Amino acid sequence: MLQPLSKDAIGEEYSRDLCVQDYSKKPTIEGVQLINLSHFVDDGGSLAEIVRFDDGGNLQLIPEFKVKQITFSQVLPGTIKAFHLHYNQEDVWFILPYDRMLIGLFDARKGSPTYQSTMRFVMGAGRAQILYLPRGVAHGMANPWSHPGNMIYLVNQCFDANQPDEQRLPWDTLGADFWEIRKG
Repeated sequence: MLQPLSKDAIGEEYSRDLCVQDYSKKPTIEGVQLINLSHFVDDGGSLAEIVRFDDGGNLQLIPEFKVKQITFSQVLPGTIKAFHLHYNQEDVWFILPYDRMLIGLFDARKGSPTYQSTMRFVMGAGRAQILYLPRGVAHGMANPWSHPGNMIYLVNQCFDANQPDEQRLPWDTLGADFWEIRKG
């Protein structure tokens, strides 16, 4: 019969470094929504419905969001695209389920109850999700893996190169290690 072990049963050179990973639910930024979508997989492939629109042209899952532009972007391995925020624009991101992207966010809105809060998570990786980013939430992504990552994003403002609603911050605003793969 198997007997449980205690920390004393582990060699001293290892037991002093033992710890337990934090599995608690991570805090979110006010207004940010990560919405799981249905992702159907069968022997012929897969299907995920990204968005539905109501009769007024708004997203059904986020009724206050009216799409003005849809864009595709590919992020090559080793690339970091961060940080930027918008004064007027809001984004909805979709990372293709079989790609993988490291997402980084922080709340730059000084009047927000989650001011300066951060979020860091992976999108794609077999999941179908959309991410809603309210204006004023600084956002970026990195691809520290070996294959390109693809995303489709929807915005509620058309891009205007003469008056871009895109404020940029340094990629390492949260520290260069923010974008590294966590070891352990």
